[in-house]
Amino acid sequence: MTQPIFLVGPMGAGKSTIGKLLAAQLGLPFADSDKVLEERTGADIPWIFDVEGEQGFRRREHAVLEDLCVGEPQVIATGGGIVLLPENRQLLIANGLVVYLCASLDQLVERTSKNSNRPLLQVADPREKLREIIVQREPLYREVADLVCDTDDCTPKQAAQLVADQLLASALS
Repeated sequence: MTQPIFLVGPMGAGKSTIGKLLAAQLGLPFADSDKVLEERTGADIPWIFDVEGEQGFRRREHAVLEDLCVGEPQVIATGGGIVLLPENRQLLIANGLVVYLCASLDQLVERTSKNSNRPLLQVADPREKLREIIVQREPLYREVADLVCDTDDCTPKQAAQLVADQLLASALS
């Protein structure tokens, strides 16, 4: 690979978990844009949302994405809302190969139910909130995606292999 591989998709699709496995499989470094953002700010994402709101968080997220677009090829797990800003979508399309990891609403609810580090899901009905997020963002994920990989009913290892196989097939075509 000569360019970054960006993993996009809703929270719970497996971007971080699959990304680590995929990076190891491809012999590439791995970066998680949310972790990079937290390291830079010295604060966790829920705190940033509380203090700066979603708009402040999105500005910080954009700056991290700009930096991750330069340098050596790597696998990059992005935040679920990275596609909301048009300038982020342009960066993704222009600077790497984008893989959309999708999963059913049931799978996303199950995977996110035990994680309190998701500010957008701290609502009375997280399932409905996830459904709204998917409806809003699905077209944006597809707009930037070079490849789409369904992670339903896959272990993270199987999903990483599926993505690796699709990357190889697309490189050969």
